[in-house]
Amino acid sequence: MDIFDTIREQIENNPVLLYMKGSPEQPQCGFSARTVQALMACGERFAYVDVLSNPDIRANLPKFADWPTFPQLWVKGELVGGCDIVVEMHEKGELKPLVHEAVSGS
Repeated sequence: MDIFDTIREQIENNPVLLYMKGSPEQPQCGFSARTVQALMACGERFAYVDVLSNPDIRANLPKFADWPTFPQLWVKGELVGGCDIVVEMHEKGELKPLVHEAVSGS
């Protein structure tokens, strides 16, 4: 399986997936930390991939997504965006219903 198949499989198998630097418990950059805070405020479980410990994903996800930076939030197979977009959606009250619907299916 090539790296693009791996990425595609991760995105398809996780309704809410965050590609980030570090882990939710120990983010390794401020942008990842802010994104995790916004996601955790939604109160739903989410999957994550640490791009620092997965260099192939770090190198190839920007090509796959046509999005150059990390973190990247994917919901139901669609790229939502990076830190600024996620935080803005959280502040507007748009993130929680999106994440809840993806996780619960309702």
